[in-house]
Amino acid sequence: MLLSFGWFTSANAAEKMEVLNLPEQQWSELAAYIKVTPDNVVKILCPNPEFGQNVMTSLPMMVAEELDCDWKDVVVEMSTHDNVKYGSQFTGGSNSVRMYWKPLRNAGAAARQMLIEAAAQTWGVSVSEITTKAGVLSHSSGKSAKYGEMASKAATLAVPKEVKLKAPKDFSIVSHSKKNTEGVKVVTGKPLFGMDYKVDGMLIAMIQHPPAFGMKLKSFDATAAKKMPGIKDIFSFKLYDDGFVQGGFDTSTFNEMIAIVGKTTWEVMNARKKLNAQWEAAGDVKVTMNGRGGKQEVTVPGRLETTANQMEMMAQYAQKPAQLLRKDGDPETAFKNAAQIIERTYNAPFLAHNTMEPMNFFAHVQEDKALVAGPLQAPGWMEPTLAKILNLPADKIEIQMTRMGGGFGRRAYGSYVYEAARISQKMKAPIKLIYTREDDMTYGIYRPMYTATYRAALDANKNLIGFHVKGGGIPENPVHANRFPAGAVDNYLAEGWEIPSNVTIGAFRAPRSNFNAAAEQSFLDEVAEAMGKDPIAFRLDLLKRAKENPVGKNNDYDASRYIGVLELLKEKSGWGKPENAGKKRGVAAYFCHASYAGHVVDMVMRDGQPYVEQVTSAVDCGVVVNPDAARNMVQGAVVDGIGQSFYGALTHKEGVPEQSNFHNYRMIRMNEAPKKIDVHFVQNEIDPTGLGEPPFPPVFGAVANALFQTTGKRYYNQPFKVEIEKIKS
Repeated sequence: MLLSFGWFTSANAAEKMEVLNLPEQQWSELAAYIKVTPDNVVKILCPNPEFGQNVMTSLPMMVAEELDCDWKDVVVEMSTHDNVKYGSQFTGGSNSVRMYWKPLRNAGAAARQMLIEAAAQTWGVSVSEITTKAGVLSHSSGKSAKYGEMASKAATLAVPKEVKLKAPKDFSIVSHSKKNTEGVKVVTGKPLFGMDYKVDGMLIAMIQHPPAFGMKLKSFDATAAKKMPGIKDIFSFKLYDDGFVQGGFDTSTFNEMIAIVGKTTWEVMNARKKLNAQWEAAGDVKVTMNGRGGKQEVTVPGRLETTANQMEMMAQYAQKPAQLLRKDGDPETAFKNAAQIIERTYNAPFLAHNTMEPMNFFAHVQEDKALVAGPLQAPGWMEPTLAKILNLPADKIEIQMTRMGGGFGRRAYGSYVYEAARISQKMKAPIKLIYTREDDMTYGIYRPMYTATYRAALDANKNLIGFHVKGGGIPENPVHANRFPAGAVDNYLAEGWEIPSNVTIGAFRAPRSNFNAAAEQSFLDEVAEAMGKDPIAFRLDLLKRAKENPVGKNNDYDASRYIGVLELLKEKSGWGKPENAGKKRGVAAYFCHASYAGHVVDMVMRDGQPYVEQVTSAVDCGVVVNPDAARNMVQGAVVDGIGQSFYGALTHKEGVPEQSNFHNYRMIRMNEAPKKIDVHFVQNEIDPTGLGEPPFPPVFGAVANALFQTTGKRYYNQPFKVEIEKIKS
């Protein structure tokens, strides 16, 4: 593997690291996120946890832009949790940049104004006569000073309530590529991740959970396990006390588990093998939840689920009446009078997050305070639950955030944090909880199973006169009723249903959208084919209708931006050009998280197997803060999407996950990744919208459509490789 480096030299990197360790009194704090030293070093605190999406660079860029400092003088540090001082500090939902676009720029602009006022007072001149550039204050008289010279005085001034922000045309840092501020640390193995976190006297903890969804602990004998070297204690514990009201992200697969605590990971792993535990059927369990829908009691079914039975149940539910989600016009009559009806059903399995960095968390709970640290997406959501289960005031709980090693969505659910805290409280010692790969893959939290049936009604002239989607899943339905092609068809119907389950699910990169885009975009290609239309031209026709004469008022997409992405994609991919006539190509485009993304996938056959050779991508996410990092994010989404669509699947037998590690949960391999991913962005001055998730969903549909062009067969069930092999046999 070849790595190309473009970061500052190792000597400069070392100097920058030393700056972060300066005594606190040498820093002048100008705003919650900004501190300056007398020698002009600017420290910018990043409020959101870093997931690899480069927020440790892009968020500080926004501050530095309005502060008008020199980027080479900037050092970046992860802030601790303080949702009063820093805001929600949530990494997820493609929210980081769009959520902090105004607050961080305001902070930078306010600090700049404070520095100007300090200089004006010092020089006895008007504020309006002072300009700034690259961290230097200047006056027409010839006087000048670096920010560091005015920082201590500026820190005593009131923070201005109103400031003027730059226009995008004036940006000199934002929209200009900057290298990852943590790059040197990453490639030199500096301690950044939760797995790197350690303190003196720290113990290691692991958990033994029930072997199947729908089971619970009956009893256990730890006599032999406790005799193993290095073991400090083994005990059972409940995560939530009886009657506990869970928050929306307090999802826990099992409430009672066995903790094994010892000196080292290896010793704890070996002792766990000696446990003699008995498990029994849990039966139906009632849980009180306080989520987005308010406080409610939920009954979790106790059955031991098997994938074949789950598929059968979904097929049965799909035939029953469902919840009406949206209805435009008279779809029943449109289908009754149709000259041709196209109907297709699409299915997708559970998907595991498979975090590259194993799930882990550190906790040191004492009688009057607690420190917890590790990789987590939403510290503000976890703090109230920690306070309740530990019986401590929230202001006595310190939450430190480390870099996160993958698992988009998985680390938004706090059960692993609470487990670490419970164990530390019991042990009266600092502990680090570590999941093995098998723990992570068999313990949830998964992308749900989904199915959807799409129907299109065509008249005698091959015009689309009706559209119907009916989707469901275990345990949630995937349908976004107000998204395209809603608003583009006179007669439109969307319905949904769901089946309760004890298999715990949660957010998985672009929740629901990752299935919807696959099914919808595959289906639109079949409809275009039946109508005798080019796939991109067909989508553009629908979108132009939605733009010029939309149906309904609740359409949640901007047809103009959608059109812009498809037109850019068509141009950059050379779609329809004679020189590309021999290529086997598939296209898909989708809207989610306030952004628009599309891909053209070029596929080839090698050794009798389909491979994605090249991908052209187009994205409209508004202002692109850090172009290089944005391209990397899209490229990563493309590789992730190809891998998940071809290989991703987690199945169950009598409640037991049948995949437990990478030997039987297939991931994409390096030789299966595209040789080239060409990424383009629509250029506009719209405030930034989402980017981490939007490029992911349309990959599935583009791959499915390319498969048809390559093999001559349509694929309706993920993972596609499994269906390919079935068709071959």
